[in-house]
Amino acid sequence: MSTAFPIDPTLDLSFERIVDVPAQRLYEGWTVPSLIVQWFTPAPWVTTEAEVDARPGGIFRTVMQGPNGERNEGSGCVLEAVPGRRFVWTGALSRGFRPQAAPAGAFLFTAILEFDEVDGGTRYRATARHTSAADAQRHASMGFEPGWNAALDQLLALLCR
Repeated sequence: MSTAFPIDPTLDLSFERIVDVPAQRLYEGWTVPSLIVQWFTPAPWVTTEAEVDARPGGIFRTVMQGPNGERNEGSGCVLEAVPGRRFVWTGALSRGFRPQAAPAGAFLFTAILEFDEVDGGTRYRATARHTSAADAQRHASMGFEPGWNAALDQLLALLCR
């Protein structure tokens, strides 16, 4: 699997795994709101709302709730949606490709989810591209890799029921 653009280790966070779920089902896990609310946020947090318009210019929005009542809402714009292959969205834009500022204390990134069918399942690759090395480091320190892997495990458990 190769992305359209190479990974910049100072700005991008990325991981990949081979999983035993068809690529189309993984894509649906990222684009069907009723599925997203069942897996998206690593426990003990939960996703209470999801809105997805899986087409360029559409919205990708989630609301997450923490165990102590914390609330985190994120909203962005879909850049690319290729069923069973790629789903790309960014927090730098809102619906309709309108620029938006980062909420106070937050940072913006672009998420690239790639699904490539291979022997033994699907190669799942998640990449988060950041504006600055400081934002990438902050996201890494928040637990990008363990958190996104835990969320993927939750998605796999849901899809394998």
